[in-house]
Amino acid sequence: MSIRIFNTLTREKETFVPLEEGKVKMYVCGPTVYNYIHIGNARPVIVYDTVRNYLTYRGYDVHFVSNFTDVDDKIIKAANDLGEEVSELTERFIEAYFADIEALGCHRADDHPRVTDHMDQIIDFIQVLIDKGYAYESQGDVYYRTRKFEGYGKLSHQDINDLKSGARIEVGEKKEDALDFALWKAAKPGEISWESPWGAGRPGWHIECSVMARDILGDTIDIHAGGQDLTFPHHENEIAQSEAHNDKEFARYWMHNGYINIDNEKMSKSLGNFVLVNDIRKHIDPQVLRFFMLSVHYRNPINYSGELVEQAEAGLDRIRTSYTNVLHRLEHSADLGDQDDMWTFQLNEQIKAFEDAMDDDFNTANAIAVLFEIAKQANVYLKQNQTSVAVLTAYASTLEKFMQVLGLKLSAEKELLDEEIDALIEERNQARKDRNFARADEIRDQLKELNILLEDTAQGVRWKRG
Repeated sequence: MSIRIFNTLTREKETFVPLEEGKVKMYVCGPTVYNYIHIGNARPVIVYDTVRNYLTYRGYDVHFVSNFTDVDDKIIKAANDLGEEVSELTERFIEAYFADIEALGCHRADDHPRVTDHMDQIIDFIQVLIDKGYAYESQGDVYYRTRKFEGYGKLSHQDINDLKSGARIEVGEKKEDALDFALWKAAKPGEISWESPWGAGRPGWHIECSVMARDILGDTIDIHAGGQDLTFPHHENEIAQSEAHNDKEFARYWMHNGYINIDNEKMSKSLGNFVLVNDIRKHIDPQVLRFFMLSVHYRNPINYSGELVEQAEAGLDRIRTSYTNVLHRLEHSADLGDQDDMWTFQLNEQIKAFEDAMDDDFNTANAIAVLFEIAKQANVYLKQNQTSVAVLTAYASTLEKFMQVLGLKLSAEKELLDEEIDALIEERNQARKDRNFARADEIRDQLKELNILLEDTAQGVRWKRG
């Protein structure tokens, strides 16, 4: 069976056929780095990391790109409030982002382009749009002529005439039409800026992804993905810019994950119900959060609550316990039985069911149900008087393989106790006194992997959990 993807562009499940056989170009909109990520940010990271894993499992060579927006209004405000340079603030939260996603079992992208590293390409891209008549300069700003792009609204399935009724020109904007959007913003006094043919300024948000996707993946990509909230206007505007510039289809398949609610209420700053991944990691195994996120199909909304997270933890423990029991039997029992065709047949049926679930628009909820069934079958098999090493190995390797696809670990990570951390720091101090710098660095790296950050001060070494 071929992989089928629900394409937001057509609102249909379509058989996935990449541009180049065996290869996938995939772009996922990344975070604006001015704070720690919350669970709403984490859901697309987990979802599309899993999509990437499954495509790789199916034999595709995936080129996965996810950007960092490292300059915008929120970043500038946060840097000013904290008395930091923009670059210092963004670097700090990029590192925090990596720490959070890696704790969640997510891989880094093959490329993590930053807006500030692509200013020349952004300026050149905008100039082409101006030359083609799709954009115009107005008192230092540059705007995109939305009405000139005939396909505008095709992703969000909105008629441009319906959009007009809700559009307006804000104070200070110099647009020809209320529907036009900014490609370049003239710098305000004291703001970070770059020189351009239209004066000092910085790019609008939408242009960034169009440029970085093209720069790394080319004019047309296979999969463009992000949260449902990005469908309009962000992704709609990306299509308008990219297809006007490239004269080609921008992305073949558009994927969007659903929203997250907190205790049945929409997550929002006004309600004060934001949940940061950095905080969650201090209280629960971040793998439980990943398991929880994948227990619902990615296109459906998901409700976050303490009770549901506890249920997810219990479910993950069931699978882990079954796996541990299989390994224990393998390690401590002789091979008393021949391979049983009935058990092998049942396991093969579950392997097919897992692949069918994932082939059907990456249905991780159904895939997890299959994992529960495999764990249940393994538990029943372990009650047999005679067991086969071949069958036990098949159960263990299948659980390992499929949990790896879902980015889940089959054992909970042990969190170091304070006294264990102190002992390692003391060992590091002694290693430095002995000029055994290799061992000292090894201990620092070991603690860093466990999310323990060290700070060497005049008063000694301080540590904190990241």
